[in-house]
Amino acid sequence: MLVFYKERLAFLAVPKTGSTAYHTALRDRADFVVTGPPDLKHAPVRRYDRFFQNIFRKMYGTEMEIMAVVREPIDWLGSWYRFRGRDDRIGHPHSTRDMSFDEFVRAYMQSPRPEFADIGSQSQFFRTRSNGHGASHIFKYENQDTILGFLEDRLNMKIELQRKNVSPKRDLFLTPETEQEFRKRHVAEFSCHASAI
Repeated sequence: MLVFYKERLAFLAVPKTGSTAYHTALRDRADFVVTGPPDLKHAPVRRYDRFFQNIFRKMYGTEMEIMAVVREPIDWLGSWYRFRGRDDRIGHPHSTRDMSFDEFVRAYMQSPRPEFADIGSQSQFFRTRSNGHGASHIFKYENQDTILGFLEDRLNMKIELQRKNVSPKRDLFLTPETEQEFRKRHVAEFSCHASAI
């Protein structure tokens, strides 16, 4: 999470949406930087609003506009699958090393989810509190030029991104049946992505 006080902007870090690259490029420019633990670094809108936004409301009588990035849902799951298939995950309960992507997506659709597939939800990340405010600027992960343009304009600076936290390549084949079931069960995920810029 990055907060730019003068510009009244909070950049929330949705996991697996390239936030590490932006964090690395902008941490020296930000007024408020949260690098961990993960529950704070990746604080969703509700948690940000309840804790962090309240600081700005109560101490300074202002609020930050919230921006974040959302990824196409199947691509997002693919990024998690690849990330958890790394060599350093072998033997860990989160490891996806010995399964196919299709098996991973089917596990994600279980209730409850097994530990390796318990990765949350992008649409839930954007849920607001009953009296809170949502994200003002939600960008599609694939529209990097739009994200960069917005940030460079808002922060009045040139931003140089470097690839960070890149997961290994793996086959992301889904059977038509699995994809159809996922799309049917998780309409909210696709709606969230479709509504982004």
